[in-house]
Amino acid sequence: MRRAWALLLATAATLVVAAPASAADPGRWRISDVRNVPIEYFQGLTHDPAGNRYFDGVFEGLYRTDANLVEQARLPVALPESVRALGFNHIGDFTWNSAEGGRLILPLECYTPGGPNGGNTCGRGAFGVADPATLGWRYLVRLDPADIPKAMWAEASPDGQLVWTSSGKDLLAYRGSDVSAATAAAGTAIRPIRRLAGGVPPSGVTGGAFFRGRLLIPGQNGLDPLQIWSVDVNGASPQRLEVELPINGESEGVDVVPDGSGLLHYLISPIAPGGRPPTYGSGHSAIVSFVLAAQARLRLGVAPKRVAAGAATTVGVRVTLRLRGRRYPVAGATVTGGGATATTQANGIAALALGPQSPGILRLTAAKQQLRPGRATIRVR
Repeated sequence: MRRAWALLLATAATLVVAAPASAADPGRWRISDVRNVPIEYFQGLTHDPAGNRYFDGVFEGLYRTDANLVEQARLPVALPESVRALGFNHIGDFTWNSAEGGRLILPLECYTPGGPNGGNTCGRGAFGVADPATLGWRYLVRLDPADIPKAMWAEASPDGQLVWTSSGKDLLAYRGSDVSAATAAAGTAIRPIRRLAGGVPPSGVTGGAFFRGRLLIPGQNGLDPLQIWSVDVNGASPQRLEVELPINGESEGVDVVPDGSGLLHYLISPIAPGGRPPTYGSGHSAIVSFVLAAQARLRLGVAPKRVAAGAATTVGVRVTLRLRGRRYPVAGATVTGGGATATTQANGIAALALGPQSPGILRLTAAKQQLRPGRATIRVR
């Protein structure tokens, strides 16, 4: 996705949401991890119930990894020639959907940097569908240009019945069953069944993910900080700022899935506005992960819990993060105590080599990013 473009305005609204002019970060979320990923993981990210992660970029590639971001499959050119012949050459932040045994719904647009009409060379959008297992192409469903001039992102509703995207300042929802092989074969251009006028937050939109019934929307307005807002798609409550991230980089997609890195995951590309050096470095993208402030505490377990005084020993330390009733191992946490330091591995475990200790209580601490430290004690006798 790219920052603010001039978009065509669509039809009259059925719901109206007034966006606040400005807001301050309320501290609802804390950064729990920052990970570098390949530059090809540029536009969006999503996941399936089996734990697989999916990425797309820079323009049209599709990539699948396991939950630890170890790549399992890649398809750098995911759009077939028949689709590129229609002008579609760009996939935005995409979504996994359970229909048809599982599928990836790809928001498509025609984008030529520096081209006319803000680079939107064909003035229309579509949803492509790809196979999650092979990343291979299935079919394309056209979106009626009377409603939307391009599809920059897509997010399936939690029940899978709707596919959300945006046009200008409005959020649009298409019926998931209209995104089908039958519709594609008929060549029908589908239309949204819901429009939330003014639903796009002040910072714009570069993707979407649902959390607790609200749609999380990342965006970026010029040189302003990156932001994530939440929107009640039923229009019953106002927009709410969730995250403000004052870093140099470009806002891309978001995903919500619990793991040892966090719960909310924000993909940041190294294209910093104004030519500023990217905060997380060049040549790769970054995933900034967050947890709710109330859950932002590391948990620390240690074995053995008693060691002999005056003798060097090594203790095993396990660091976890509790999310949605489950504990996840935390990699990259720094464990300190007794003059020693160690870093947890992918399994959340670190070997802390202790020198000879005096009798008493030895206190250990685990720390990472903005999480509250985890603490444990060892008795030295």
